[in-house]
Amino acid sequence: MTTDFETIEQQLVTITDNAATKAKALLEARELPEGALRVFVAGGGCSGYQYGMALARSVEDDDIVIDQAGIKIVVDPESAQYLQGAEIDYVDDIMKSGFSIYNPNAVKSCACGSSFQASSGEGEPRPCC
Repeated sequence: MTTDFETIEQQLVTITDNAATKAKALLEARELPEGALRVFVAGGGCSGYQYGMALARSVEDDDIVIDQAGIKIVVDPESAQYLQGAEIDYVDDIMKSGFSIYNPNAVKSCACGSSFQASSGEGEPRPCC
């Protein structure tokens, strides 16, 4: 059986124009023209898993790399299973300013939106900050 990795990568994570613009500005400000936006999932948070983002100087050998809207997004294989179909956005309004993730795989999220529970029920919830 052949897997079409290009299709999987395109459907894994998408980024809005607002988020791409902000990520580009951050990469430029940190003088990382070849850098990427790393998106990952880690255990913890009040719902079981929490989202993480970082600016990446380089790509790991097993990373999934997505080029979209002029930005490189990298996701590790472990996190990819929880992020399939997710959308990265950047919100800047009176209530909130920052990146946010809409994740269709989350069956429950905390009020702040930084942690979630997957349909598998995995992950150990921890108190919010």
